[in-house]
Amino acid sequence: MAASPAAVRRSFSRKPIEKTVMTRDDALKQLSHIARERAFGRHVGSDRLIQAGLNALIAGVESPSLAMLAGLLRSEEPEAPALFDQVLEELGMLFRPPADPRAAKWALACWIAGQIADGSMEPATGTHLIWADVAYDLGYPEELKPLVRCAHDLDGWEESWGVSLEELNREAVEAAKQFLSKGSAAEAGD
Repeated sequence: MAASPAAVRRSFSRKPIEKTVMTRDDALKQLSHIARERAFGRHVGSDRLIQAGLNALIAGVESPSLAMLAGLLRSEEPEAPALFDQVLEELGMLFRPPADPRAAKWALACWIAGQIADGSMEPATGTHLIWADVAYDLGYPEELKPLVRCAHDLDGWEESWGVSLEELNREAVEAAKQFLSKGSAAEAGD
């Protein structure tokens, strides 16, 4: 049975309209995130690059090329990647992964694990990326096995297992945190 138009209007009128303005720090974090996505070979559409530029401009980030990026028209979208890199350069945020392919894979694993740990990436997505894009290429190293196991568990989860999906997600977040802490400890020991 469909709700009456009056009931629909009442339900919407009770819901507050929230407009969230991106802070300068949020905008810089978004630029950094997209920079890493692109550096690690992920496709980022020109529309996202332009929107990130617009978000940064509105949030008060200052860069000589930022307004040009944010103001690109649809017909000018092919210019967005070069302008985005120029903005990153001007802000001192240009990121290049290590030149060594194995080191780049480890850097990718750390970046993805960091996103799982801080909640900016779903555990199932992140652990799958580590499994498919990193662990395989590195020959399934011991350090990544807990995250790969979480990827398998999350990918094949069934309600009959007696463990909730939320618990598996928590385990994946914990595995990501453990991986990051071991990596930091190893780096500190160098």
